[in-house]
Amino acid sequence: MAEAHDTVFYDGGCALCHRSVRFLVARDRDGSRFRFAPIGGARFRAELSEPERAGLPDAIVVRTADGRLLVRSTASIRLAERLGGLHAVLARGFALLPVRLRDALYDALARSRYRLFGRVGEVCPVISAKLSERFDLRP
Repeated sequence: MAEAHDTVFYDGGCALCHRSVRFLVARDRDGSRFRFAPIGGARFRAELSEPERAGLPDAIVVRTADGRLLVRSTASIRLAERLGGLHAVLARGFALLPVRLRDALYDALARSRYRLFGRVGEVCPVISAKLSERFDLRP
């Protein structure tokens, strides 16, 4: 039996985050592994308590199917593992690094992501009807 989907909360204004979501959508062809919602949106506020939201770093957030809340490099590793194949192999290799080092690398990229990758325009990208059920874009 397939595992239920994880919810990926992402920065809707970050071009790197936007590309990452597109990457995940393209590889989760049947939509069985991931659902997506912007950080700060209605689903984010509904699924994460105020203390959970207050303690989050500026990072991708994953709510796993079993309810765990993952951030930074641990969230990225989870996503890659769920993709399987070479992505999972690389993720397991990255997971061998100490968490402090992994998160330091993640944070360095996060701090410079707007400068390196830019921002997504104010207009949300058009999502096909087929894919729209995977996204909760309510403000």
